[in-house]
Amino acid sequence: MKILNTSINGLKILEPKVFEDIRGKFIKTFTNDFFKENGLDIDIQESYYSISHKDVIRGMHFQTPPYDHIKLVYVPYGSVLDVVLDIRKGSPTYGKYFSTKLSNENGKVLIIPKGFAHGFKSLEDNTNVTYMQTTCYAPNNDDGIKYDSFGFDWDCNNFQISERDLSFKLFDEFETVFVNGNNK
Repeated sequence: MKILNTSINGLKILEPKVFEDIRGKFIKTFTNDFFKENGLDIDIQESYYSISHKDVIRGMHFQTPPYDHIKLVYVPYGSVLDVVLDIRKGSPTYGKYFSTKLSNENGKVLIIPKGFAHGFKSLEDNTNVTYMQTTCYAPNNDDGIKYDSFGFDWDCNNFQISERDLSFKLFDEFETVFVNGNNK
């Protein structure tokens, strides 16, 4: 496994080893000892997945304190354009976004710290996105930012998105509760 830093402090990409033979592939997405050895103390409390059609946009989601969380995201089937937005007040990259392709082919795992909004666009039908989080879902702390309000080009004209995701506040109207340096 290899951990890569991104252009946004705290946001990391894990490149696991992909073992491939005549049967197919084997990819380890999480190992607690390796994470601790590399300064990532990630105590997974919940795991779930979504399955999306091509051109589905989900996001931009996050949970507020005290139920904010570190999130690991990967794609065991299909592919997505994954997007993460820094919403930590005082961060030099506040309001900046990072995007990368996650797929069953590249096996990458995105390690998203607290204080980030997360979303993605599915690039093919039946794409499975798996999430592992350090807190459990808390409906009263569930929030988001409208997907098209922070300058990212989703490069998609005929997308599908939920009414809930369309109802989120615009980034310019959003008042963050996250402060740079207080969220790991």
